[in-house]
Amino acid sequence: MIQDIFPYHFDNHYTPQPPEVDSFILWYDSGQVLLKQERDTITFPRFSDLTQKGTPQWIYLFSIGAERFYWLNQRECPAKAPFRMQSIYALRRLTPQHYAYAGLVGYQLHNWYNHHRICGRCGTALEPDTKERMMHCPHCNAMIYPQICPAVIIGLTHGDKILLSKYNGRNYKDYALLAGFAEIGETIEDTVRREVWEEVGLHVKNIHYYKSQPWPHSSSLLFGFFAELDGDDETIQLEEEELSMAVWMRRNELPMEADHVSLTNEMILYFKEQKINKESNS
Repeated sequence: MIQDIFPYHFDNHYTPQPPEVDSFILWYDSGQVLLKQERDTITFPRFSDLTQKGTPQWIYLFSIGAERFYWLNQRECPAKAPFRMQSIYALRRLTPQHYAYAGLVGYQLHNWYNHHRICGRCGTALEPDTKERMMHCPHCNAMIYPQICPAVIIGLTHGDKILLSKYNGRNYKDYALLAGFAEIGETIEDTVRREVWEEVGLHVKNIHYYKSQPWPHSSSLLFGFFAELDGDDETIQLEEEELSMAVWMRRNELPMEADHVSLTNEMILYFKEQKINKESNS
């Protein structure tokens, strides 16, 4: 999956030391990121590539190996050609993978900082803390930390079939598994039951955990589960505001090919290759 960047190590400890000239800049605007692309290979601008005078307003984000990444809190584009804006979603197909992942996680933090400029309690401008990843209100002492939204990915199976769906009204048009965010007061297993019932009108049994994945696009931590259809009725009652379609597919009909990106893709291939049955029988 896209976060698997071995032998590189992603270090999100907040150590806000001033950047060096070769430190990386992550700069975003309207769902796009500034980068240099040569074929499918990317890199990001460094502080040595800055085209503006004066001291930039930087915030330390994280490091990958010995390379440190910073977010620039400014409206003007900080670097010129050969750097250009590219869609955040393009990072899912670009290399090297550790840079692509850096761009995605940076985008998650960019959104968090942008959405937490003003204190929701008293209306005072917030300030980044100097010791931990937190925005602090100098007036009422409110402390705001990044929030991660738990969500589930559900591989619903029935014998040699798995339920695939397609989203309604989204740019992503490929097959997906059922998914949804956890609600206040429910366990993550109850989220699985509720989402399946709400989206396709089916009951589940034998829920078992597969794997997790951080998903920067939606600031989520995804929990992958497999579950079996409870009963013999496969009739789907589609929730049309969320889904454009849902269909049962046999293993030999599955169109998925391996990628390095998503938990969804890995789970579908896991079922296609019958690993789920092998583990159940071992």
